[in-house]
Amino acid sequence: MTDGPSATTPLAGRLLVATPSLADPNFARAVVLVLDHGDEGALGVVISRPTSVLVAEVLPDWAELVSGPDVLFAGGPVQTESALAVAILAGGGDSVPVGWRPLYPGAGLVDLDAPVELVRDVLSGMRIFAGYSGWSEGQLEEEIAEGSWYVVPAETTDLVTGDAETLWRRVLRRQPGELAFVATCPEDPSQN
Repeated sequence: MTDGPSATTPLAGRLLVATPSLADPNFARAVVLVLDHGDEGALGVVISRPTSVLVAEVLPDWAELVSGPDVLFAGGPVQTESALAVAILAGGGDSVPVGWRPLYPGAGLVDLDAPVELVRDVLSGMRIFAGYSGWSEGQLEEEIAEGSWYVVPAETTDLVTGDAETLWRRVLRRQPGELAFVATCPEDPSQN
C-alpha cells in the first residue's frame, strides 16, 4: 500500500497520511508534509488543519502572500508558538528567493525572517504553520511499520488547497490500488 521507508530512504517532500487506526488526536485523519528526515529523526507539518487565527493578526507582513484560507495552520503539537512557511515557486522555480530551502521541485520552505519584498514576486502560493510535528531517531519508521502512516508522494496543489479539511480523503482517493478505498472509511470504524 505504501512504499515504506528504510533507514536509508529519505522522506523529505513526501506525505504521511494517517491510517484510520491512528487514534492520537494530534494526527487522526491528518496529512503531514515531511520537511526533514534523517538519522536524527524527522520533522513535518500537518497541512490539513486550518486554525481560526488569521495570518494578518500574527504575521501581518506575510498575510498578502498566503493562499486561502488566509489563516495559520496547526502544523503539529511541537513549539506551537513558532511559525514555519511552506511555499510554491511561481514560474516553475526559475527564480529562487532569499531564504529558500527546496523540498521537491517547485516547493520548499521560506525563511520568515527574509524581507517580504524579496520573495513576493517569486511565490505563487504559501502556507504558514504554527508549530510542527517531530519524531525522534527511528520513531517515524516504527510508526510506519506498525501501520500508523501511509507514505505517498506529495503534489504541489496539496500545499495550498483551499479545502484542506478534505485533504485526507482526496490524497487517499488518488492513490493506486486498494489504498484509494481507504478514503471511504468512516471516522468511526465501528460504523463500517
